[in-house]
Amino acid sequence: PHAMTNPLLLLFLSLSLSLSGGGYAESKARGQGAPYLPRVWKDAGGDTLNYRFREPDKIEKGKRYPLVVFYHGAGGRGSDNFGQIRDAGAMEAFAGAGLFAGRPCYFLAGQVPKGKLWVDVAWSSLAHELPKISDSMRLMFEVIDAHMANGNLQIDPDRVYAMGLSMGGYGTWDAIQRRPGLFAAAVPICGGGDKSRVRNIASLPIWAWHGDRDKVIRISRSTDMIAAIKAAGGAPRFTELKGVGHNAWSACWKSQEMWDWLFAQKRRAN
Repeated sequence: PHAMTNPLLLLFLSLSLSLSGGGYAESKARGQGAPYLPRVWKDAGGDTLNYRFREPDKIEKGKRYPLVVFYHGAGGRGSDNFGQIRDAGAMEAFAGAGLFAGRPCYFLAGQVPKGKLWVDVAWSSLAHELPKISDSMRLMFEVIDAHMANGNLQIDPDRVYAMGLSMGGYGTWDAIQRRPGLFAAAVPICGGGDKSRVRNIASLPIWAWHGDRDKVIRISRSTDMIAAIKAAGGAPRFTELKGVGHNAWSACWKSQEMWDWLFAQKRRAN
């Protein structure tokens, strides 16, 4: 005979797993060092955004650390509050790059709900004008601002870095075009932005990555942005990956030069 189980206990366990991303997901998200903490942001109107927050493995009193804001790709969408750091092998890649330990930093990654986008633009489009801000992007800005305003955290406001791939590559371009003064640098991977509105990001350190055989998001989405920024007086970096399709993030994340460059950037006075 099966032992009787309290239905309220079952409900509690179910809700706990659903909020944490599930037992397996949670164990993966803990990994080594500090965990990727699952949290939910709720705005004044009641809209919510799942996100993960991680601190440096070791925090020295009085020292400030960069904040990496990660915009995940389409594969990370959902409601499990885990897909955004599982997407494209992000957690493993960040661990391999020495984030949190060798490169101590804070980290934020929101999760876009299923069927939604960071930027309301078709991936197959060859150009777009900045649309109305998406709910996910709006809420992500609120999350970033709240953490930066938290006096208990030792975030360096002059070293906030934006990075994202595919759908999140669009998200990265969108974020820096809407709030250029917030970020010290950006790494948009196989994404695209509004090439008609680049003057406000011309001075921002940007290193874009794209595979020349990408059939999901055309490489022209990146090259058009780079050309427009250069025409506006900027000096962005761009890596065109020969023979690479849509997974440009693999080479980007393995590049120690990219990580060295990113963590060396500081917000410039306007």
